[in-house]
Amino acid sequence: MKYAFLVGDGMADDPIAELGGRTPLEAAETPNMDRIAALGRVGRILTIPPGLPPGSDVANLSLLGYDAAAAFQGRGPIEAASLGVELQADDTAFRCNLVTLRDGRMADYSVGHITTEESRPIVLELQAALGTETLRFVPGVSYRHLTIIRDFPKGLDCTPPHDISGREWEPHLPKGPGQEDVLALMEKARPILAASETNRRRIAAGKSPATDIWLWGQGRAMKLQTLGQRFGLSGSVISAVDLVRGLGILAGLKVRIVPGATGYLGTNYAGKVAAAKAALATEDFVYLHVEAPDETSHEGDLRKKIQAIEEFDRQIVGEILDWAEGLPDIRVLVAPDHATLVATKTHAGGPVPYAVYGPGVTRDGGTAYHERAAATAPIEPAAALFERFIRGSW
Repeated sequence: MKYAFLVGDGMADDPIAELGGRTPLEAAETPNMDRIAALGRVGRILTIPPGLPPGSDVANLSLLGYDAAAAFQGRGPIEAASLGVELQADDTAFRCNLVTLRDGRMADYSVGHITTEESRPIVLELQAALGTETLRFVPGVSYRHLTIIRDFPKGLDCTPPHDISGREWEPHLPKGPGQEDVLALMEKARPILAASETNRRRIAAGKSPATDIWLWGQGRAMKLQTLGQRFGLSGSVISAVDLVRGLGILAGLKVRIVPGATGYLGTNYAGKVAAAKAALATEDFVYLHVEAPDETSHEGDLRKKIQAIEEFDRQIVGEILDWAEGLPDIRVLVAPDHATLVATKTHAGGPVPYAVYGPGVTRDGGTAYHERAAATAPIEPAAALFERFIRGSW
């Protein structure tokens, strides 16, 4: 049996008046996700356990079949795993965003989706100027990087920068144990960023500069029982995002790097599909993640969110389905990890819809995939869905 798990990050949403009370998933043209619903069934899952933040870290951990309430330690250590950074027992890994603060507001949590080629020299400049034996900056992808601090106290309350897009940032500065150290680090970083040659070139080109660093998502080293140990599965993860790659590594999956995968609209969809086919030629399972619906939701851009959903449906789901028709034993599941609301530009908890088909999956008579189509289905934990997906128990 082969298993293809296709994730459109943040696809779910609330009904929007501009769309006549429909959600973006309802309004978008999604014939291929609808085809999965017609071949199989739709349902609802809870990816964010009570008491945990509605982030992609918790949600994708749940989608991969883990009890996030027991396993989750923070976003930083997951991304450290992706970057091959080994954390010591007394290390705390923070996600470190390069951001643009302007006129007292979080003008851009991603510095205009700065490229890795531009951001890497900036982070290395921070490391050269501020790094010590107990503090280091590690370059990641685009605006997403790491700050690792030794012997940092637990209990600091940090706000993800994408949760305050366009809002005043000062009320959302870190609060609690260790806040003075983080605030001092942000202050020290500001003049280094202002003097960066990369930022000067961006300003000259009419682009926003990286004015500040923003630390959040901190945690200590995290370990998981692999999917091989739990289910006897071999497999791969395909994503442009360090977070999802890190979860894949912790779950014992192979990370397949796709050149040109950006985590945004127009990513290398064909490369991702080719990587998925290559994975399933020799392995059991592939987890293919697309970030664009989430990113466009954080921008509050309804038109772009619908575009992202339609690109995912056409260039990922459609291509995988056409290919899967030639395979006798494959299950295909599509789901968002969580809702990301265009209206608030933030993640939200609550149930999200999934669609699945393949051997062992009984049809429920549905013909469409979206929130309303799944509204009467019982809600189940995402970890339970993963086990049923693997075992085919419908």
